[in-house]
Amino acid sequence: MAVRKFNPTSPGTRHRIALDYSAITTNKPEKSLLAKLSKSGGRNHDGKMTVRNIGGGHKRRYRIIDFKRNKEGIPGKIKTIEYDPNRTAFIALVVYADGEKRYMIAPNGIKVGDTINAGRGAEPVVGNALYLDEIPTGTTIHCIEMTPGRGAALARSAGTNGILVGTEGKYAIVKLPSGEVRRVLSSCKATIGTTSNADHQLEVIGKAGRNRWKGNRPRVRGVAMNPVDHPMGGGEGRASGGHPRSRTGVMAKGQKTRNTKKYSSKLIITKRKTKSRK
Repeated sequence: MAVRKFNPTSPGTRHRIALDYSAITTNKPEKSLLAKLSKSGGRNHDGKMTVRNIGGGHKRRYRIIDFKRNKEGIPGKIKTIEYDPNRTAFIALVVYADGEKRYMIAPNGIKVGDTINAGRGAEPVVGNALYLDEIPTGTTIHCIEMTPGRGAALARSAGTNGILVGTEGKYAIVKLPSGEVRRVLSSCKATIGTTSNADHQLEVIGKAGRNRWKGNRPRVRGVAMNPVDHPMGGGEGRASGGHPRSRTGVMAKGQKTRNTKKYSSKLIITKRKTKSRK
């Protein structure tokens, strides 16, 4: 799918790069798979702001996604490819042979009319969900479970995928989009292929107002605050700043924040890639 550039008829369109959404086949979602989605505005039950920079935004309805893919042995046909305002990847409406309808994360290359399947014995083709112990080594996968039967947790956003590197006893070894290599139980499921809408990373919103439509409010830089408001605030001229850190004092460059006693740490073979620091 390509992207669209705009003529600079206004400051908001001068640098804007948008998706052409040529893969979308309908703009009307399936009503039976919609749920209410309320906004908090960053406030808790007392009405006190507990998270900053949240508020406003366009009204949304939640699309109920089938992350478990537990309808095994029943073929389903792709009816539509749709936009989901709650995620970066596109979603596909699947109509199963018994008449049930479900949404799934749309893989790249899937088309209306294609047939998908899940479970033991399914072929390792794009859109099918298989157990990791049945997927050939080197296959590109997405929507990977971390706990059997709990539903997909890894590689769900636009244009992402993992690679099944090999097996090790009851574990499968998976390379994730972050570069992390970890063990996942072979009894977990994954979907073959790469998630759709890979051009999402090329999108340029063009103006601040589009961020407000998303529900994001302006964020003030720490160096622009007073010392009482932020550790990096205050100073005269170029003397402001200091070591980059959060509002609560947590260092932002290099300080490890992962819990060393986390149960899943022993399953990680190679840690994710980190940006080099000069």
